[in-house]
Amino acid sequence: METKIRVPLKRNKALYSALDKRILLLDGAMGTMLQRYKFSEADFRGDRFKEWKWDVKGNNDLLSLTQPQSISAVHKAYLEVGADIIETNTFSSTSIAMGDYHMEQLAPELNFESARIAREVCDEFTTLNPDKPRFVAGAIGPTNKTASLSPDVSDPGYRAVTFEGLKVAYYEQAKALVEGGVDILLVETVFDTLNAKAALFAIDEYCEHSGQEIPIMVSGTITDQSGRTLSGQTPEAFLISISHLNLLSVGFNCALGASQLLPHLETLAQRSEYRISAYPNAGLPNAFGAYDQSAEQMASEVRHYAEKNLINIVGGCCGTTPEHIAAIADALKGYSPRTRPLAN
Repeated sequence: METKIRVPLKRNKALYSALDKRILLLDGAMGTMLQRYKFSEADFRGDRFKEWKWDVKGNNDLLSLTQPQSISAVHKAYLEVGADIIETNTFSSTSIAMGDYHMEQLAPELNFESARIAREVCDEFTTLNPDKPRFVAGAIGPTNKTASLSPDVSDPGYRAVTFEGLKVAYYEQAKALVEGGVDILLVETVFDTLNAKAALFAIDEYCEHSGQEIPIMVSGTITDQSGRTLSGQTPEAFLISISHLNLLSVGFNCALGASQLLPHLETLAQRSEYRISAYPNAGLPNAFGAYDQSAEQMASEVRHYAEKNLINIVGGCCGTTPEHIAAIADALKGYSPRTRPLAN
C-alpha cells in the first residue's frame, strides 16, 4: 500500500465552491511565454546538465529544474491577471516523451518540482486574498506517441507504444504530481482517446493504491475543421468514450481558435452532465505558424461561450498570454457558470 497523500479537504471544498459561484479562469500558454526568454542551449542545460551528451534545447519541461525562477514568473504573471487555476509545466513530463532527450529517468523529479513551484506560487496568492483561492492543475499531455494509429504507413498494424507502457508512464506522472501538491489532474490535448484512457486508468489505479481522491479534468483536441480528433472521434463519440468516469470537467483545447471551437462546445454542453472547460488557441496560425489574434478579439469570441451558457472553466492555449487571460476575465464579468443538466 502506498503512502496516503490527500489533497487537503479545505482546498477541495474551496474548488467546488468556486465552481458553483463563477466561471473559473484557467491560465494561458506556458510555451508562448517561455519563448520570450529566448533561452539558449546553455540556458536549458543549466549547471546540472552541462555535460549532457544530447541537445536539450526545446525541452521546456526541463526548465523547471534549470530555470525554475522563470517558470515561477510565468505562473505569477497569469495569477496577477486573475487566473484561478494554473497548469504545471509538465505537458511532456512522462518517461515516454522525455525519451526524445534521453531523460526518461527524470520524469518523477520533473513532475514533482513543477508541481511544487506552482503550489508555492498559488499559495502566495491565496494567502494574500483568501476570498479568491488559487488552484494547481497537474498537466498530463498526450505523449509523442499514439496507441491507436501506426506511425508507419507501410505497416498499419504497428504501434510505437502499448497501452500498458502508457499506463506505467502516466501512473508515475500522476503520483509525482500529487506528491508535489496539485489540486487537479488535467488530462489534456487528447488526440487519441486510447492514450487518454491509459492515463485515466493509471490515475484510477493510483488513487486506489494510495487512498487518494483527486478531481480530474479531461480536455480533448479537435485537430481541424473536420470536427474530429486525430483518431477519428466526433465530439459526441469522445464524450461517450469517457462518460463512465466521475470527472470534474470535460472540454476541448488547442488546434482551433475560440470561434472555431464554439460548435463543438455546444455539442458537449447539450449532451454532457459534466462541467465544461475550454481553452482555445489565440486564433488559427498564420502563414508562419505563429498566433497573432489580439487579446481583445479572442476575448470577444470567448464571450459568446458565456452568453450561450456553455462553460464552467475557460482559459487559453497556444499563442495566449497574460494579456489574453486578462481580457477574457474582463469579458466574462457578470456571467454565471453553465448550469449542468440533471441526470436522466
